[in-house]
Amino acid sequence: MIIGITGSSGAGKSTVCEILENEYHIKVLNADKITKQLAQKGNRYLEDIVLLFGQEILQEDGELDRPKLASIIYYNNEKREKLNQCTFKHIHIALQEEIQKIYNKDRNAVIAIDAPLLFEAKLEDICDFVIAVIAKNKELQIERIIQRDGITREQASRRLQAQMSDEFYTSKSKYTIVNDGDIDDIQEHIKKILELIK
Repeated sequence: MIIGITGSSGAGKSTVCEILENEYHIKVLNADKITKQLAQKGNRYLEDIVLLFGQEILQEDGELDRPKLASIIYYNNEKREKLNQCTFKHIHIALQEEIQKIYNKDRNAVIAIDAPLLFEAKLEDICDFVIAVIAKNKELQIERIIQRDGITREQASRRLQAQMSDEFYTSKSKYTIVNDGDIDDIQEHIKKILELIK
C-alpha cells in the first residue's frame, strides 16, 4: 500500500509523517529530501536546472545555490513552472526506484510519500489514496515556515501565496487532517484513517 501525504508548506506534513513512521512503522519517502539529493553536484537533475537558469544559480564549489534559486522562482510563476516540470520528471524515477528497494526487502511494506506537489507531479497515480494536511491557522503556518527555513515573514508569506489553496488539496484527497498544533487531535485523526483503510 502506498499513501500520498500532501498540503502546502508549513501545514504540518512532517508531523503527520513522523507519527506514521514512529507509531505505525510506515516507511516515509520525503520527496523534498530526495529532490535535494538529486540536486547535488554531479547529478543529471542539477545539470538540467543549470540548463534552465544558467550558471549563476551555482555556488563557487559547483553546488546549487538554493536561496538564489528560491528568490527566482517565488517571484516568477513561469520560471517556477519550468523548474517544477524538470523536478517532476526526475522525482518520478527516483521515487519508483526507492519504492522498489523497499518492496524488495518487504513485499508487505506500507509506504507514505510526503510530497507538497503530489497532484501537480501526478504522483497520486502511484498512490492507493491521498491524505491532505492543512492548517486553518495561517499565522501559525507562516511561523512554522519562518522557523523551519530561517526566512523572513515576507518570504514565508510569498511562498505560501505561490502555492495552492487548502480547497485544492482537500477536494482531490480522500482524507483531510487539520494540523493547528494539537498533537493529540492529529494522532486521533491518523488512527481513525488507518482503521478505515484496514
